[in-house]
Amino acid sequence: MYPPIEPYAHGMLDVGDGQRVYWETCGNPDGRPALVVHGGPGSGAGASWRRLFDPAAYRIVLFDQRGCGRSTPPASDPATDLSVNTTGHLLADMEVLRVHLGIDRWLLCGASWGSSLALAYAQRHPQRVSALVLFSVVANTSREIEWVTRDMGRVFPQEWARFRDGVPEADRDGDLSAAYARLVDDPDPAVRERAARDWCDWEDVHVSLAGGYAPSPRFADPVFRFEFTRLVTHYFANRGFLPDGQLLRDAGRLAGIPGVLVQGRLDVSGPPDIAWQLTRDWPDARLEIVESGGHGGGHGISERVVAALDAFAADRSTATG
Repeated sequence: MYPPIEPYAHGMLDVGDGQRVYWETCGNPDGRPALVVHGGPGSGAGASWRRLFDPAAYRIVLFDQRGCGRSTPPASDPATDLSVNTTGHLLADMEVLRVHLGIDRWLLCGASWGSSLALAYAQRHPQRVSALVLFSVVANTSREIEWVTRDMGRVFPQEWARFRDGVPEADRDGDLSAAYARLVDDPDPAVRERAARDWCDWEDVHVSLAGGYAPSPRFADPVFRFEFTRLVTHYFANRGFLPDGQLLRDAGRLAGIPGVLVQGRLDVSGPPDIAWQLTRDWPDARLEIVESGGHGGGHGISERVVAALDAFAADRSTATG
């Protein structure tokens, strides 16, 4: 990864609905535009994302999706209205940001939930996307959400039993993400805090197969923990606010957009079959499997992402401003 850098510009963009989205630009103001699409939902665009890009070659744009990071109002406030926080709203925010920054087309780099959001944007606005670099790829299908919240109990039975038992007994055979979404909206702060802790404990477990795993330090922060859980369960309970399987069915809409998909073989949280299915109908995409990789960066995944971004930076045929 490249050395740490700081933004040369940043701001808060009014996107309507009482929402202000934080954005920043780093690297070369005249470089190839690239947008970071962070995961979660609710993780925010941390500084480590900047280091995936050659700062001499890229104009790197980061933004915090509605309700998280430095965007306002924060989902960590129980009074914040999540009805105006949907995939449709986030896609519209990305377009408002593109126009605000005067960018015609940009490369999108996303991971996990961010890969889904990047795919949805590219399928809706293919003329605005010069390339896609995605890792830990997911499509937010009902099957995937059931896998993450229920079926992975076969891999981590003891930990999953604790996760399941965090919801009322009457909800344990139903939609666990919806049950947790109700708990984090409970009027009792103690109920909300317990639900956020239980959800994040399970998040830490199901990304833990790759060697060298350590619990995420972000989840030690009660504000982040609650904000993250509230947004993830909101999106999971609503299946990403997308028709089930749409991102896979519409992969053909990405024809003509070059893409690199990097997936860890040990990514039990987002198994490689989704990325593989996408490349079957997306002729310009290449799938790279990292045998020792899990979910997220590390174990060779970040290196492959950097290499892909470097290759696109050198390919002037796909560059634009």
